[in-house]
Amino acid sequence: MDEQLQLRIHGKASLLTLIYLPGLHGDWTLISGFRHALGDQVRFVEITYPRTLTWSLDDYAAGVETALARNDVRGGWLLGESFSSQVVWAMVARGKFAAQGVILAGGFVKYPTPALWFMDKIADRISSRLLIWIIFGYARLARLLYRRSPRTLASLDEFITRRTELDRRAAQHRLSLIIRNDPRPIARQSTLPLFGLSGFFDPIVPWPPVRRWLRKNCPGFRDYRVIISGDHNVLNTAPGASSHQILEWLELEG
Repeated sequence: MDEQLQLRIHGKASLLTLIYLPGLHGDWTLISGFRHALGDQVRFVEITYPRTLTWSLDDYAAGVETALARNDVRGGWLLGESFSSQVVWAMVARGKFAAQGVILAGGFVKYPTPALWFMDKIADRISSRLLIWIIFGYARLARLLYRRSPRTLASLDEFITRRTELDRRAAQHRLSLIIRNDPRPIARQSTLPLFGLSGFFDPIVPWPPVRRWLRKNCPGFRDYRVIISGDHNVLNTAPGASSHQILEWLELEG
């Protein structure tokens, strides 16, 4: 299971397709509250990445494209959460999937601060236990963070169980991919409709420089919203507000 990309689909094929690509944790364990808030208005596709230590961002993109094609998902909107914003840009550059538009949730183009570079440099010098706490520490506060999303709370046991040593190493590998990646030329050329969503309190990916860059440089840029009640994992900490905003955007784009 760890070596294969997994995919599951909710909703009818006749509906508009929204494809969720997860953050640094790499799986769908915290998205159930957001999925439930969407209701039956879209076909919702969820991805869990393999715990790979070798894939490039192009490999991630190819893996997603292959899984979608095998399940007869030929087009749709790409919802890239945090790390997966980089996978989204790789898919846009490849042009092999018929993306109708892009939504970044706590996402970015080029990572806007040196924080991840520092974390990557010290990753091999600190204990696995400490690094897991740094990367996934919000699970410790989950009962508070996800109090608005009972369905997400119900999936926390699975989330915590998946945080193994191999999972830590896979997350560290994803960090290094972010640091080395610069998709700004891709974003500058893409005319796909582009929306951004962030929680107000986000020390991991600060939204002011991200929003400013998108507005100034992306020809496909449409809108950027900051949800006061959310944090970096805005889809999970504010599932109602996030789903409402995204459905509004999708309806606007037809």
